[in-house]
Amino acid sequence: MTSSAAPAGPTVVVVVGASLAGATVATTLRAEGWTGRIVLVGDEEHLPYERPPLSKAYLQGTAERSTVFVHPADWYDEHDVELRLGRTVTAVDRDSREVLLDDGERIGWTDLVLATGSRPRLLDVPGAGLDGVHYLRRLEDSDELADAFVAADRLAIVGGGWIGLEAAAAARGAGLEVTVLEVAELPLLRVLGPRVATILAELHREHGVDLRTGVQVSELLTEDGRSVSGVRLADGSTVAADAVLVGIGIVPNVSLAADAGLEVDDGIVVDEHLRTADPHVLAIGDVADALHPVLHRRLRVEHWANATRQGEVAARTILGIDAVDARLPFFFTDQYDLGMEYVGHVEPGRSDEVVLRGDVAGRELLAFWVRTDGAGSGTVLAGATINIWDVSERIEALIVSGRTVDLARLADPDVPLDEL
Repeated sequence: MTSSAAPAGPTVVVVVGASLAGATVATTLRAEGWTGRIVLVGDEEHLPYERPPLSKAYLQGTAERSTVFVHPADWYDEHDVELRLGRTVTAVDRDSREVLLDDGERIGWTDLVLATGSRPRLLDVPGAGLDGVHYLRRLEDSDELADAFVAADRLAIVGGGWIGLEAAAAARGAGLEVTVLEVAELPLLRVLGPRVATILAELHREHGVDLRTGVQVSELLTEDGRSVSGVRLADGSTVAADAVLVGIGIVPNVSLAADAGLEVDDGIVVDEHLRTADPHVLAIGDVADALHPVLHRRLRVEHWANATRQGEVAARTILGIDAVDARLPFFFTDQYDLGMEYVGHVEPGRSDEVVLRGDVAGRELLAFWVRTDGAGSGTVLAGATINIWDVSERIEALIVSGRTVDLARLADPDVPLDEL
């Protein structure tokens, strides 16, 4: 039985996932004046923290550990938010409206938020379990990788995605020899397309990264049978390495939802209010396959802004407010002296035209992904700023307007965006 009738008794919100998204639910509920019970359950021992610094400032050693946490410890006591840290939810019982924890505790809920996040996709080759092979998802991962930067001279990175490239920049800053191994012809090719991906490839090569594209990893090597010593590629060539970082994507943690009879696809399926088919069970963050009210399709977004925005929407949905997040997906990256902000959505691998505006050689430009109409005009689907600031909101407004723009004017820095 999986009744969706409104539960009776004291109001309790249980959040599975003591993450940025989960902590934002608690923060928003209290900010809105809600006085019911809130329980955050997380399988890590740490207070809820933000993940972007783990591959950026914290990994580089330019940000203190305390800066990654969403709130200091006393905030949770002061706002009457219960923490169950280092604990795992093993089952969701929708009939009794309880979650079961790994130590046998049962916690009843009137509303449940699944912020179960994701886990790194594992490298499936011989030697993948050797010492010195790293993934970067949790706070301890960043600490261990930073220690490896001190102990190692040569780092091989499998995967040229956001994590791989940001870690490469951090490692070069620490003085390591860095080799990035990417299966595609350019890093982030499916996300950015060849013109913008080329900018990032050239950036890393200029900073001394040995960026190898179109290569496949077949084995991780060892000389002592315990620690990694290199990487063998499918063509038989090898790359020497004292440490290896694997960054080949993440997998959403959907098993709790699936076991509870909720629909899962590319994540936990939710509507624009972040409700599952059970209106008292919501999903947010990396794990949510959510209907976007502007794009009119489901998206699962793996970035910081999405965690905070959906945490706010989920809290307001629980409060009975008709809340949605109508803003477009947004992410940012920092690599060496390059800062990029991206807003909008383009299906990975699409070949939409990219229009560049500004100084490409000097890496101060805007990039626009455009659906063209074949007559020198089109509609903007997404845009990125590279070392140009305070423009993202205007780009988002242009995208949301849906208006047709002249591509020559779009490429002209002298034409204001709001006059296109």
